[in-house]
Amino acid sequence: MHVLVMTVVHHPEDARILHRQIRALVDAGHEVTYAAPYTARGVMARSWVNGVDLPRAAERKRLTAVRAARKVFKRMRGQVDLAIVHDPELLLAVVGVRNRPPVVWDVHEDTPATLSLKPWLPAFLRPPVRFLARLLEGTAERHLHLLLAESAYAGRFHRTHLVVPNETWVPDQVTAPGGDRIVYLGWLSEARGVREAIEVARLLRPHRVAVELIGYADPQSRPMLNEAVAEGLLEWRDFMPNDEALKRLDGALAGLSLLRDEPNYRHSMPTKIVEYMAHGIPVITTPSPRAVELVERYNSGVVVPWQDPKAVAQAVVFLRDDVKERHGQGARGYAAARANHHWPNSARRFVSQLEAWAGVKS
Repeated sequence: MHVLVMTVVHHPEDARILHRQIRALVDAGHEVTYAAPYTARGVMARSWVNGVDLPRAAERKRLTAVRAARKVFKRMRGQVDLAIVHDPELLLAVVGVRNRPPVVWDVHEDTPATLSLKPWLPAFLRPPVRFLARLLEGTAERHLHLLLAESAYAGRFHRTHLVVPNETWVPDQVTAPGGDRIVYLGWLSEARGVREAIEVARLLRPHRVAVELIGYADPQSRPMLNEAVAEGLLEWRDFMPNDEALKRLDGALAGLSLLRDEPNYRHSMPTKIVEYMAHGIPVITTPSPRAVELVERYNSGVVVPWQDPKAVAQAVVFLRDDVKERHGQGARGYAAARANHHWPNSARRFVSQLEAWAGVKS
């Protein structure tokens, strides 16, 4: 089976797209052409995919990227057995194209709910854009196949769709959590707690606990992060490929998930929490419902109030000083991740469903 995968919004090294889904297809013996914004992001395609460069869609500059993706799709429609698009914008690149192969939209998030997180979109435009997003979702459901990253997204659609959760690769063994470094892995923005993370670093300085942030930061967050780095408060590693970034979790004291109380986060499982558990380190998280459910079920971390850096710092110091509890939370989280959130378990269902839609025998 030859699969075309397209994104103009996500980084080409996106964990869900490249390191889980595409890797699963390649491991199953299928060929993948991956069209993504390589040049715009300053990376090259992995050797195990056929890379096609696309412009990046950012803020209000999206039309050029969508047009380029539509050209690629039209050119390759007779060469591939199936296509997967990962951005709502790319629905405009595939809908209405004649003689196309089966197309899958991988629904990563609650698109209408994310509009409140886009500072570049004026408030007066959000209601009509939200309405158009709903219309586009309905069109996609009628004409395409859908995959959902969260079971909570099912309520937005009329039919039942396969849920492919944001799980992770769980190592065969992990290092016990240490006592002098906490980490954050993921996108950095105000809504995801970057301001709180910086203040946590300031509060932990007297306790000699290092703070390491790993991930791409939005334009609003970069100045404050650069200032924090210059002040010596923390280490910021910017974007790293997922397979490299995950290695930085090993041996940390704890992993942070400091999401604010935003509509798009209320029904989503922060992937970073599963990644922290998979690497055997305790989780410190704000009380988004899915995060609380996971951490409390497995007793794998500490829940802190919204936007409360002092409570986060106190949780860090508690875990640093209580080695038994720190190791216990890490071990319980790792066991739960290995048993219930190991990506290969979902990868088989994912690949089988794509093969069925493409009409290809496995």
